[in-house]
Amino acid sequence: MDILFVADPLEVFKTYKDTTFSMMREAQRRGHRIAACEPRHLVWESGKPVSATVREIRLTGGEHDWFEVTATHAVPLKQFGAVLMRKDPPFDSEYFYATHLLEQAEREGARVFNKPAALRDHPEKLAIMEFAQYTSPTLVTRDEAEVKRFHERHGDIILKPLDGMGGMGIFRVGKDGLNLGSIVETLNRQGTTTLMVQRYVPEIAQGDKRVLVIGGEVVPFCLARIPQGSEIRGNLAAGGKGVAQPVSARDREIAQALGPVLNQRGLLLVGLDVIGDYLTEINVTSPTCFQEITQQAGFDVPKMFVDALERAVQ
Repeated sequence: MDILFVADPLEVFKTYKDTTFSMMREAQRRGHRIAACEPRHLVWESGKPVSATVREIRLTGGEHDWFEVTATHAVPLKQFGAVLMRKDPPFDSEYFYATHLLEQAEREGARVFNKPAALRDHPEKLAIMEFAQYTSPTLVTRDEAEVKRFHERHGDIILKPLDGMGGMGIFRVGKDGLNLGSIVETLNRQGTTTLMVQRYVPEIAQGDKRVLVIGGEVVPFCLARIPQGSEIRGNLAAGGKGVAQPVSARDREIAQALGPVLNQRGLLLVGLDVIGDYLTEINVTSPTCFQEITQQAGFDVPKMFVDALERAVQ
C-alpha cells in the first residue's frame, strides 16, 4: 500500500520520540511504500483532483540522516491507499483550509485518517463537553462575570485558552481569587475570545494521563505526564516527566465509552487526556506518545496502529 503522511517538515522530526516517525517505521517494515508532504503542498485546481507534490522516502535506520528521498512528483491524493493527516497543532486557519482540501480528496476516493470533517467537528478542548458525565465541572465562556461565579462555586480552578497546546496559557487560581480578573482579561482578550474553566483536579500530581484509543480499542498502557517542581502542567512540552503505566479501571471505562463513538465518526486515532478520574481533553489532530509507551511498557503501539489502518482500508 502507498501511504501519504501529511505532516510537519521531515527535517524537524525528533525521531527518538516522534509518533509519526514510529508509524512510518512500522509501515515500511511491513513493505508499505511511504510518501510525505506538508499541508502547504496540497493543491486543488478547478476541474482537477486534489493533489500534492510529495516526496517518496525510504527510512535509512540512521539517527540523523534518517530518511532518503527516492522521488519527488505531483500525485492526486486518491492514488494513495491511505492519507494520514499528522500535522501538529495549532488548529489555525491554514489547518482548517487543509481539512477542506482533504475532504474534497475524500469525495474523489481518497481514504483520509483522521477524517477531515471529524477533525473540524472535535475541537480538542470543546469536544469533552459532549461527554460531561466523565469530566470535572467545566465552563466555556468569554464572560468574566460567569468565570467569577464559577470560581465562587468551585474555589480552586484552572483556566485555559481553547486553542492552546502543550500546556500553553494554562493558569490556576486558588480560593483567594488572586489575579483572577487579570487572568481572564489576558485569556478572553477583553471579552472577545472564548476560554475554558475547570475545577482543579489535585490528582494532577500523579500525572496527566494520555490514554490512546486506536480503531475504537483501548491501548492497555497510558503515559502519565507528571508535573515537575512547582509546575501545575504535566505536558511534556512544559517539562513534565512521562511515565508509562497500565490504564486504570476508570481510564478504561472512559476510553471504552468514547472509543467506539469516535471511531464511528472517522477518528481512527484518539488521545484522551485524563487527570484522576476525569476526562480533560480529546486529542484528534496529531496524538502522540507511541514511542514512550512502547519503550517503557513493551507494548507495540505502532503495530496496533498499522494493524487498525490496514483493517480500515480493506
